[in-house]
Amino acid sequence: MDLSKLEKIDEYTWTVPLKPGEKRAPVVLYGTKELLRSMDDKVLEQITNVAKLPGIVGKAMTMPDAHWGYGFPIGGVAAFDPEEGGIISAGGVGFDISCGIRCLRTDLSLRDLEPYAERLADELYKTIPAGVGEEGEIKLSPKELDRVLEGGAEWAVREGYGVPEDLEYIEEHGRMEGAVPEFVSKEAKKRQKGEMGTLGSGNHYLEVQVVEKVYDQKAAEAFGLWEGQIVVSIHCGSRGLGHQIGTDYLLSLAKAAQRLKIDLPDRELACAPITSPEGHEYIGAMNAGINCALANRQILTHLTRQAFRKIIPGTKVETLYDVSHNTCKREKHVIDGRERFVYIHRKGATRAYGPGHPDIPQRYRNIGQPVLIGGSMGTGSYILVGVDTSEQRALSTASHGAGRALSRRQALKQWSGKEIIQQLAARGIIVRAHSSRGVAEEAPDAYKNVDLVAEATEYAGLANRVALLRPKICVKG
Repeated sequence: MDLSKLEKIDEYTWTVPLKPGEKRAPVVLYGTKELLRSMDDKVLEQITNVAKLPGIVGKAMTMPDAHWGYGFPIGGVAAFDPEEGGIISAGGVGFDISCGIRCLRTDLSLRDLEPYAERLADELYKTIPAGVGEEGEIKLSPKELDRVLEGGAEWAVREGYGVPEDLEYIEEHGRMEGAVPEFVSKEAKKRQKGEMGTLGSGNHYLEVQVVEKVYDQKAAEAFGLWEGQIVVSIHCGSRGLGHQIGTDYLLSLAKAAQRLKIDLPDRELACAPITSPEGHEYIGAMNAGINCALANRQILTHLTRQAFRKIIPGTKVETLYDVSHNTCKREKHVIDGRERFVYIHRKGATRAYGPGHPDIPQRYRNIGQPVLIGGSMGTGSYILVGVDTSEQRALSTASHGAGRALSRRQALKQWSGKEIIQQLAARGIIVRAHSSRGVAEEAPDAYKNVDLVAEATEYAGLANRVALLRPKICVKG
């Protein structure tokens, strides 16, 4: 990114000066000079276009891990007020609706794991369906799938995939209200028929990790974390159903924008007023997609527990937290001096409530919400905690991952999957993958430095680091 186009507010905050006669909301980019330089110029163009959309309130923002996306940049955040003609855009949610991370804590130490690591890797690879279009053993009728889309993780627990205690540690308690399965197309439901409880491909993964370093002892104790502990991170979303919802409604919202004569700065930002029929239908379908993802991660949690207990009997595997990073949610925030309900698009960005918020599980409420930043196979991931300053700075939002530095095509030109697997094995990281090409596309060096992203997230006042996690086993599609 060309930093000459930006104005520096502080070491971790940048803005885009208004041009004469330009009408838009303020644009703020969070991150260090190094991280911003590594971003494509398209990120700046996209977030500036977002700032021109109808009914935006506050500022259009990017997180320290931002990169080029469809419509919104990945790592893009913006709030819209329905009372001021605010819109909703499928490009501001993303195709993988409610893609997110479920973190599980265990009672195992690295020393406990090491004798079983290879066997556990094989069992997880066998138990967790992964890969492009891969289906699992769960086959749902249309009526059953509608119950999933209405019930989310609550449905999964009722069906025996997990325990009620899991729901306490999932956003929305595992079920997003306002889902309308009737607004989801037959094609979307057809794609999801056999994909419940599957990991998918691309940057999705299941990782067995070790807590290498604790930064905040008080928060770590609240989260049940300690150095040397084994945890598991499951990164996936709503699979084919979410992608099809995005595809279907891009067309619907584009027609609405044309009908209502909305002047789009970019056709990828196809949108409709939140209060319009098209906006109402997309929100109902999107919420169904969120429930699909929450149910999917709940089933994968159940399968993970089965694999652990088969190889290491008696292992305790508890849900630490589950948070999505591709959503649009109705939330109450103070913006421009007054409290209001707004719809916040978070695309490749994570909700990060500070201490005391009523939507945080009681166990964590005095500390703040767990924030999960996923890294790449060979680097690491972070658990952070929401802070009070994030509300004013970014509507309680933080980074979601390392963010790509190279495209998948560029990665394929530089690495082979076999080469990456061998390199990681030499470092004690076991990879089980269904696609060698997929491993090459997700090579560790194809991503930004996750340590710099987590550090910038903290110093920008978005969330504070609690623990660094290093991968030991990685299962990929």
